[in-house]
Amino acid sequence: MLDDLKKDAAERMQKCVQSFKNELKKLRTGRAHTSLLEHIKVEYYGTEVPLQQVASIALEDARTITVTPWERNMIGPIEKAIMKSELGLTPNTAGMVIRVPLPPLTEERRRDLTKVVRLEAENARVAVRNVRRDVMNELKEMLKEKLLSQDDDRRAQEEVQKLTDKHIAEIDQALAEKEKELMQV
Repeated sequence: MLDDLKKDAAERMQKCVQSFKNELKKLRTGRAHTSLLEHIKVEYYGTEVPLQQVASIALEDARTITVTPWERNMIGPIEKAIMKSELGLTPNTAGMVIRVPLPPLTEERRRDLTKVVRLEAENARVAVRNVRRDVMNELKEMLKEKLLSQDDDRRAQEEVQKLTDKHIAEIDQALAEKEKELMQV
């Protein structure tokens, strides 16, 4: 029973870390990356769908992303969706290919992105701590109902704390890497 509880906590904490890393992929650095556009929603026959479901996304070079729609009539909606996104990108269309050049980041924009990254990291840490709190509450309930001894409870709490520390360290490492990446010129 305790093993299941710890395993569940580890999985939930790992999901928090993975979610944070996925959010980091969406933040723009000086280099082009296809994940930058993947979360953009496009109007497709009255339904909002992710961009990768209506077009292929590829890298042309280090500063240019190409989007090739499956259907010709999707060029307009895709351009509109890219412009509406808060990425500050301007698409250029040449026939069936939409090119999205990434302008170089200004120093001020880099600092703003660093603040956003730190906020995302704090949200991820809070999510991991919430998982820890839930597990600790379950342990208290089990102790109250005499399903485990005080020694087992104390050991389990220490292990859950170690899990929490490990996952928060992962978040901090990803944050440090992203900040370094953002501040590179």
